[in-house]
Amino acid sequence: MNIKWLQHVLATLLIFSVNQGFSQEDNSAKTKFTAFLAKSYYSINFGAIYYPFSNDNLIDGFETETFTKNRFSGRMLLGHKIKDDLSAQFGVIRPASWFKYDNVNTIGYDRSVWINAWNLSLKKDFNLTDRMSLYAEVGIANVTRVGFSINDQIIYEDAHFASLLYGFGLQYWLSNRWRLSANGTFMPKSDAYNQPSISQASLGFEYHLQQVDDTTAKEYTSNEYFFPKNIFQVSYGTGALGFGVNKFLSMNIKVGDFESFGIPIFWLGDVEAQHAFSVTYQRLIYRSEKIFSLDWGVSTTYFQSQQGKSDVFAFSIFPVLRFYLYRNKNYDFYTNYSIIGPTYISKSDIDGFETGPKITYQDIMGFGVFFGKERAYNFELRIMHYSNGNIFTRNAGVAVPIQLTLGKTF
Repeated sequence: MNIKWLQHVLATLLIFSVNQGFSQEDNSAKTKFTAFLAKSYYSINFGAIYYPFSNDNLIDGFETETFTKNRFSGRMLLGHKIKDDLSAQFGVIRPASWFKYDNVNTIGYDRSVWINAWNLSLKKDFNLTDRMSLYAEVGIANVTRVGFSINDQIIYEDAHFASLLYGFGLQYWLSNRWRLSANGTFMPKSDAYNQPSISQASLGFEYHLQQVDDTTAKEYTSNEYFFPKNIFQVSYGTGALGFGVNKFLSMNIKVGDFESFGIPIFWLGDVEAQHAFSVTYQRLIYRSEKIFSLDWGVSTTYFQSQQGKSDVFAFSIFPVLRFYLYRNKNYDFYTNYSIIGPTYISKSDIDGFETGPKITYQDIMGFGVFFGKERAYNFELRIMHYSNGNIFTRNAGVAVPIQLTLGKTF
C-alpha cells in the first residue's frame, strides 16, 4: 500500500501549531507558550534494533554467508498531551547505519538494505508511584525499505507500506519536566512485502515543556535581551564555494583513511545546487529569558542544479529553533536549526536522481548576528537541504550550499 498519510498529518500538526502561535492573545512579548506548546514534549532514545533479514529475503540464486549488522539505533518523538495520562506522539525509528549483505554470491558484491519507520501513536500512562509509571503505546507506522540490485537485476525489492506499531515502557520522573525511559517498540513482519519483524529496545528521556507563571513572564518581558518579533531575509548561495560545510556536518568528508569524517548533525543530498536564491519571513512565537526562541517562517527558494542545470522552485513553511550563544552591547550571536518544514517543490525528480514526490521537507542550519541600532539588521550564514526523510523509497535529497543572508528586523 503506497501511502502519504504521515506527510499530511505532520503538515497539519505544524500548521495548527503556527495558527496557535499567531492567534495567541495578550502576549505581545511571547514569553509564555501557546496553549498547544504548553502541553507538548519531545523524546530522544537510543538503543538496539533487531530485524532478522536473511537469504530467504533475496530472490532465488543469490545468497551470502555473512552479514554486517549495526544494532545501534535511535527513536525521536514529538508528543502532545491530550490528557495528563494520554498523549499523541509522532516520530521516527531508524538504525544508525544500514544492514548489509556481505559479498553476495562470493563475487565481491556488498549491498545494503535501508529501512526506517515514521510513526503516529497514542501513549497511555499508568502511575505506579509518585515518581514511577508504566506506559503502553499503539499506533501505525510508515515503513520504508530500500532494497538493492546487481547488474540491473532486483535482488531485494523496495517496499513502502503501513504497519501496526505497539510498545511499552517504564519511566522514572526526575521532575515535572524530565522523565527517564526504558522502552520496547515492535512492528510485526509482513509476508506481503517480504519484510521481517522490527523491534527496538532503547533508553532515553522525555522533556515536557512547562508554562511559566504571569509574574515570571512579565520579568522576561522587561529584561534587556533582544528577540526580534519579525525578520525579513534575502539569501544567495553558489556551488562555486563547494559543499565542504554540508559534507562535514553530514559526516561525508574523506580525510586520509577516514571515509566518513565530520559531525552527523545534518543531511547532504545527491542533487547539488549550483545557484540558490531565497526570500524568507520569520515571526516570533516564543522566547525564553535569554537564550532560546521559537519562530515560524515561510520561504520561497529558487535553485539551479549543478549537473543538469534544472530550474527548481520550493515553497516552505517551517519552525526555527534559535539559540543565542553570545550577547554583546553591539551584537547578538546565535545559531539556528530548522527541521521538517513542509515544502512544495516544483520537480519530483531532478537530473536523473529520484528525489521523491513534490511534497517534501526543508531543513536549515546556520549561524548569524543581529547588529546595528536596536538590532535592526541581520547577517547569517546557512545551509539548506530538501528531502522526504525516507518516508518514500525515492529520496535522493537536495544539498544547497552556504547561503549569504542579509536581513531586516521589525
